[in-house]
Amino acid sequence: MKLTDREIHLSKDLFGNDFEWGVSTAAFQIEGAHDADGKGLSVWDTFTTKKGKILNGDHAQTACDFYNLYERDIDLIKELNIPNFRFSISWTRILPEGTGKINQAGIDYYNRVINYCLKQGVEPWLTVYHWDLPHVLEVKGGWTNRESIYWFSEFITICAQNFGDRVKHWMVMNEPVVFTGAGYFFGIHAPGRSGMKNFTPAIHHVTMSIAEGGRILRKLLPPTAKIGTTFSCSQIEPFSNKPRDVAAAIRADALINRLYIEPLLGMGYPIKDLPALKDLKKYFYPGDEDKLSFDFDFIGIQNYTREIVKYSFFTPYINASMVKAENRGVDLTAMRWEVYPPSIYHMIKKYDAYPNVRKIIVTENGSAFPDEVIDGEVNDPKRLKYLQDHIAQVLKAKNEGCKINGYFVWTLTDNFEWAEGYHPRFGLIHVDHTTQQRTVKASGRWYAEFLK
Repeated sequence: MKLTDREIHLSKDLFGNDFEWGVSTAAFQIEGAHDADGKGLSVWDTFTTKKGKILNGDHAQTACDFYNLYERDIDLIKELNIPNFRFSISWTRILPEGTGKINQAGIDYYNRVINYCLKQGVEPWLTVYHWDLPHVLEVKGGWTNRESIYWFSEFITICAQNFGDRVKHWMVMNEPVVFTGAGYFFGIHAPGRSGMKNFTPAIHHVTMSIAEGGRILRKLLPPTAKIGTTFSCSQIEPFSNKPRDVAAAIRADALINRLYIEPLLGMGYPIKDLPALKDLKKYFYPGDEDKLSFDFDFIGIQNYTREIVKYSFFTPYINASMVKAENRGVDLTAMRWEVYPPSIYHMIKKYDAYPNVRKIIVTENGSAFPDEVIDGEVNDPKRLKYLQDHIAQVLKAKNEGCKINGYFVWTLTDNFEWAEGYHPRFGLIHVDHTTQQRTVKASGRWYAEFLK
């Protein structure tokens, strides 16, 4: 039975006083100011200049201009009664050359953002890495180069040393399977590399970097700091109960939902269920087995939809393909993703079943729909219902005893949505990207009322 907010009156009180509510963003998607104050180029700065890579030729040179308008946007977070604000640090603002000389202007900028959050009573939650690898490091192989573990360690050390006295919640990386899969296997995201020869080493070096990043934060931050990392996930269902569709769904699940979390939990890579990963062992150095895992205080899960999977002879490595949502006669978002609230419940249950997951926080959930400003207002009933139905599913999981302890909406403002440019609008706040005018949507007003 589908749970709706009409059957269960949704109230913040039902979640308890220690449940964390928030909103999430990412540096590259909102900041703009792409070359201001000594900032270097990231892989996304260069990728967006390549013809045909981004819808409508969009770029993020200005984006939401959060770099200059951060006070206005943090004021809006406060006005919307949102207690926690998740944002990321741009690597190239801190280290324009990827490593080496620190750019003090970048440190100063994030100190201003953090301090203004605290002044306004908004708790900052930092994501250290949200996809914007320095371009100079990509030239040296990016995540396919084992040196990336040391590059990242240097960056996260600087962040901990400069922001750790005030920031209590940390996420090491955002959605590793997306930035390695889309960026190093399919080539549809920055840096645009493709094939297993790039994907396989990137997987191992990123997993090693996440674990090492956790250890560095644990060493440098106060003992009260909470250290996590975030994973994208989708409920995977087989197209039919034919054995080959069921087997295809298991392989897809190993890739999409298990590839990074299992080694980080000390279980090793899911090679048995996804034999295409067998070459990972080639990239192991002596001692890597022991360094692959880290005991996180929480894990962030980021869920938007479910996927229906069937056997596919012609799909290399995985022999599985997604059955497109638009061919299934279901409700769709502007991303052409199925609207399927139970997916978030099933993913909380899935990750809760791992014995060494201490706590789960939904660090992203949200939806894009074609919003318009009419008479100074943005009415977005589909997003409002999406949020209510998903929050109700989170409550269901919590009531069943799952270790779920927070929920963050993606996202604050309509932003640069990677390869999709500015077409999909995910924000609780509408942004006119020509004038930078902000308009709180009906969904944002509902969230504010819910959190009051």
